[in-house]
Amino acid sequence: MPADRHLAPYARLPRAYRDREVLHSTVDAFGRAHWLLCGTRSPHGPYDALVVTVEDGYADETRLSAVEPRHPMIDALPDGGFLLADVRSRAGDDQVQVFDALGRPSGRFRVGDGIEHFLTDASGHVWVGHFDQGVLGDRLSEPGIRRWSSAGRPLWEYDAAPGDQPVLDCYALNVDHRATWAYPYTDFPLLEVREGRPTRVRTTPVRYAHGVVVHGRQVAFFGGPGDTHDRLVTGRLTATTVEALEITRLTHTDGTRLGGCRVVCRGPRLYLQEQPGTEWTLFDLSRQ
Repeated sequence: MPADRHLAPYARLPRAYRDREVLHSTVDAFGRAHWLLCGTRSPHGPYDALVVTVEDGYADETRLSAVEPRHPMIDALPDGGFLLADVRSRAGDDQVQVFDALGRPSGRFRVGDGIEHFLTDASGHVWVGHFDQGVLGDRLSEPGIRRWSSAGRPLWEYDAAPGDQPVLDCYALNVDHRATWAYPYTDFPLLEVREGRPTRVRTTPVRYAHGVVVHGRQVAFFGGPGDTHDRLVTGRLTATTVEALEITRLTHTDGTRLGGCRVVCRGPRLYLQEQPGTEWTLFDLSRQ
């Protein structure tokens, strides 16, 4: 059996902040790790929160005022601001809140119910991948994958070509500088989205992964059901398919197995975070 692949340490929340509740965390398009933290939240009203940003081992703070999402996801904007989104929403609810670089609310809009992935790109646009309850129950979420401006203007949505399956659940989403890659249920194809080009659809032999990274013609799928939660399938892109080459596992640096984890996918980089959500580790396909 091929040797396991090991993760490398990437970013850690400083100990001074670990008495606060971690509401969400991500790694942005520029490789900066962000933690959205709070001390206490009112059950009925807006609350204050703190974003701690770690880059090259150095931490910075942004205090957010009048935060409204109760179950937030966060990502950063190129100008130093942030977007926060509530995972669930109903028609008429503006679930995405925009904050400027000083942490002040500066706008609101809605992207649809059932957010699975919420990733900004280097231009400040936000890509949203939805899970099935949103896709099947909300007109805005129905395409399964959409791109919005940071002011809430719809820019792109997935429209399956004749013969291709629509997106029922966006299992994995990778937003990079040059392309966006998606891996949706039910047939689990790999979608390649590039500005000004038709979406390319490749069939894959991999099922139920929840992370995908791409470097040139190389591709890797991470995760799976049950005991395959730490599975890593590497392969090669062809014009219309993905050819699987090797199946192994991703492990901690010391070789121990991973527990359940969240992932953020950016080009060749797979960022992983286990509970309690205070550290990010890295698998970089471009260095394999």
